[in-house]
Amino acid sequence: MNTPSLREAFYVWLKIGCLSFGGPAAQIALMHRMVVEEKSWLDEKQYLNALGFCMLLPGPEAMQIATYAGWRLHGVIGGLIAGLLFVIPGALVILTLAAFYTYFGKLDIIDALFLGVKAAVIVVVIEALLRVSRKALVKPEYWAIALASFVGIFFLDLSYPLIVLAAALYGFWRSKGAKSESSVAFSSTIVMSTVRTVIVWGTIWVAPFILLFTVFDQPFLVEVGSFFSRLAVVTFGGAYAVLAYLAQDVVTGFGWLTAGEMMDGLGLAETTPGPLILVTEFVGYVAGYREGGVMLGVLAALMTLWVTFVPCFLWIFAGAPYIDWIGSQPRLKGALSAITAAVVGVILNLSVWFSLHVLFGNVSLKSLGIFSLWVPDVSTLDYTVLILTGLCAIAVFALHWGIVRVLVLSSLLGFVTTFI
Repeated sequence: MNTPSLREAFYVWLKIGCLSFGGPAAQIALMHRMVVEEKSWLDEKQYLNALGFCMLLPGPEAMQIATYAGWRLHGVIGGLIAGLLFVIPGALVILTLAAFYTYFGKLDIIDALFLGVKAAVIVVVIEALLRVSRKALVKPEYWAIALASFVGIFFLDLSYPLIVLAAALYGFWRSKGAKSESSVAFSSTIVMSTVRTVIVWGTIWVAPFILLFTVFDQPFLVEVGSFFSRLAVVTFGGAYAVLAYLAQDVVTGFGWLTAGEMMDGLGLAETTPGPLILVTEFVGYVAGYREGGVMLGVLAALMTLWVTFVPCFLWIFAGAPYIDWIGSQPRLKGALSAITAAVVGVILNLSVWFSLHVLFGNVSLKSLGIFSLWVPDVSTLDYTVLILTGLCAIAVFALHWGIVRVLVLSSLLGFVTTFI
């Protein structure tokens, strides 16, 4: 295993951050090629152990793997460099595009381009659903968990954090009696170091709230920060899973964005480098811009970035010394497997919710006792979007095109069908 200089590592992490298109699977593969195969900074076992550990955590696993690799090479400073460089290039692009979107979003040409983006995103989310389900639903009980998750969030309007918690408790209980594969014991020094890490990074996490409560009077930023802080601790299963919780609360709860704007934000995040969860930055900027103009939009975007990614550093820096032990605990593995199964139901809900709001011009929420249901007005079906969605499905499932290629083509087709 080679240990690079901090300078060399900086430029490699910057390169990874600028090339990290295509979602977590592509990002994890990119890092494996550069960090394990080309640079030999980690060996295969170390990388896979890190991947398994990060899958146990909330938050973007690719960014967390980068942070762990940087930490293993150069300690906390190395982890900060790797994690920040994985996020910053995409964050700058998203902020620029969000500002452009709020300023020019009502132009016909922009609407035409995003017509195709919306159609492509439907297929992208469905493809993610199939990919996750193939890995997660390996037992009949996991199918039952996924079904219960879908019913709970789609028909009963249960919150995503509650579903994650219930699945984790079930998986933890279901694995009782299984024996640990590890006999590792931890010294008091390691434990105290972990406590200090949690205190320091917990303080960093809440620092903006302390400023807002003691110096600045900005209740909107407090609301934004509180919501995305809650989001940061329940993002198990990747960005597609949490988007259901994010989208429905942002659209129907807070009213910050419309369903169409939420789809536009996801489309932008799909076509830019960095974690897909950067869509939260888009949401923060647009919501802040509508509340108080450009400056508040920028502050809201920075708040979402802070409370989304600071927790990732907390999880990694506190948990890194325990990776080998965590990977050998069957009850933790059982909880993760149940959460992943529940995520399938959540992504199915996201697929249905997005599809209804994109394909139909009018969708209303109907209630029947404890049940709720999104019902479309069939007379408002947009046949152009339906055809574009079908073409995107052929490109993804039959031709196996990449996400960026599909999004670009669909955007161009949306433009052509609108103006020609």
